[in-house]
Amino acid sequence: MTTATAIATTSTTGTTAAASSAQQLADRYAALWTEPDAGLRRRAIERLWAEDGVHLLHPPAEIRAEAVRVGFPEPVLEARGYRELESRVTRAHEEFVAPGEFTFRARPDAVRLRDVVRFTWEMVPVGGGEAVGGGDEFVVLDSAGRITTDYQFPWL
Repeated sequence: MTTATAIATTSTTGTTAAASSAQQLADRYAALWTEPDAGLRRRAIERLWAEDGVHLLHPPAEIRAEAVRVGFPEPVLEARGYRELESRVTRAHEEFVAPGEFTFRARPDAVRLRDVVRFTWEMVPVGGGEAVGGGDEFVVLDSAGRITTDYQFPWL
């Protein structure tokens, strides 16, 4: 094998491994929000996020408009640390998944650039059909591969 072939093989394998790893993270992330067992959800949060990790949500238009009306120029919803993350995930699960109408799934588009993973997710009817919502996710990882900062931009 020539040096050029070895470099190309390593580069392709590394890229494939990074893409696979990024997609696995995206799939685990989406699965967390659909997990019915509260204890398993908590453990999944601890595996995905760093202890002081933060989830930053770009709020829906109506919340942004109301926040601006009362003097907040750039409203952001924030959950920091395991307790707040667990509350955030549980609330979303109770509202969207527990009634049995919807589920969340990651799209197969996750990519990683150094310590950042970008992917999209969608909320779909349990019985199948088109997505009724979703969003763009940008997560920053620490050296152990846990999320330190999670930027979520929902689209409906």
